[in-house]
Amino acid sequence: MGKYSTNSKRILTKLKQQGIGNVIFTDCARDKNIKQVVPAITKLIGSSQRFQRAENAETCIMVIGVPNVGKSSLINALRRLHLRKGKASRVGGEPGITRAVLTRIQVSESPLLYLFDTPGVLSPRIESVETGMKLALCGTILDHLVGEDIMANYLLYTLNQQQQYRYVEHYGLEEPCSEIDTLLKKIALKLGKTQKVKAITGVGDVNITVPNYSAAAYDFIRTFRCGQLGKVMMD
Repeated sequence: MGKYSTNSKRILTKLKQQGIGNVIFTDCARDKNIKQVVPAITKLIGSSQRFQRAENAETCIMVIGVPNVGKSSLINALRRLHLRKGKASRVGGEPGITRAVLTRIQVSESPLLYLFDTPGVLSPRIESVETGMKLALCGTILDHLVGEDIMANYLLYTLNQQQQYRYVEHYGLEEPCSEIDTLLKKIALKLGKTQKVKAITGVGDVNITVPNYSAAAYDFIRTFRCGQLGKVMMD
């Protein structure tokens, strides 16, 4: 599986403490480690007495995970690699794209392997506010349920805590920023995101142009999710 980053090693250590030893880190779009998935599944099945079924050579696997982590993208990547076929499962940039368990999808001819895509699964109760913020920034919870301004504030805090200052260069700032309102104002002005609002004065209502903080927060979060602010581990 090649060399791991410090964050990857930390994740592996925690997973091993939970008895999970078979882990592959991969990027479905371009990472060569995607080639290891089907052989790893085949090896695990072959070494388990539970799945010794000589009368039926095909295998069905269910893909499970939290929303918006790339389950459908994984299935489609395996189809492209092993069958030279296109998409069989719909993908999207927000949670809730996969609504129900689909018909099994073939991803390999030899071995004969089928996968079931599933809707994202979350714990019915999020253990802490911070955990909820991390999940929201990763796109597993709909943004409007949390509030993009709150998410942007936590994102800025996280970037500064991890000394990830790529946002300074990306938005043309002079130095790192600790106040979210200041950052959003600068982002809005840089991107030309403004809006007209009514201001009440002593002589009547006046329309004035102000920075659009909501649009700036959306761009800040979207830029982070696209990986343009660096590789950031939320957990």
